Amino acid sequence: MLPPVLLRRPLAAAARLALPLAGPQVCFATGPRQNNGIFYEIRTYDIKPAKMKEFLEMVNKYFHFRTAHSELVGFWYSELGAMNKVFHIWKYDNFAHRTAVRNALANDKDWQGKFISAALPLMEKQHNEVAYLVPWCQLGKPPKEGGVYELVTFQMKPGGPALWGEAFQAAVSAHINTGYTSLIGVFHTEYGLLNRVHVLWWNESPDHRAAGRHRAHEDARVVAAVRNSVRFLESQQNVLLIPLQCSPLK
Repeated sequence: MLPPVLLRRPLAAAARLALPLAGPQVCFATGPRQNNGIFYEIRTYDIKPAKMKEFLEMVNKYFHFRTAHSELVGFWYSELGAMNKVFHIWKYDNFAHRTAVRNALANDKDWQGKFISAALPLMEKQHNEVAYLVPWCQLGKPPKEGGVYELVTFQMKPGGPALWGEAFQAAVSAHINTGYTSLIGVFHTEYGLLNRVHVLWWNESPDHRAAGRHRAHEDARVVAAVRNSVRFLESQQNVLLIPLQCSPLK
């Protein structure tokens, strides 16, 4: 049985839009999403190496001004796989909601004066993406506080989830069923580099994750599911993340 975070709904069926044409029927792959307008903005900031400690202290001290305007899912800094980076995920009801939040932030004197004006000189660059949760996944929570997070980014072949969705879902489910890790969310990009999927996992510790991965690689079901899904994979990378004090996901 799949855990509650996974929903039994064929991804390929949800990701195809069939349009009646004069000739043969053509199917266009679209980004999968839940049955509402909710989306997630994934932000990545590169911080100047000598300023990382100062930046993290400022976030923990002043970020309540930012979270007063919209929902923060999580805020982490990179420990392995990338250096001097922070990642944060924001939830929005729709694009009009995000526009209203951004306008309010621009006029928030505390946010602009106490955080933005001091934080911008500490950054080297900023990047954002808009992503939807895939239809077969709900945003999860870790079984307890503490532990570490792993953000795995998959660049899939063009064609969208109508091409690779079912195989990808099977690979994710196979890892969950081994029991060594907890799925937090699976996000598919709408803006940014397309055909990209971010999978956020929680583990008790880096060593617990390593031991679980070794066991999973010896599981015939995991091996079969992964071999099937990599046919559609172009590249992948991962980052070990540590949550900040201000992060709702800890």
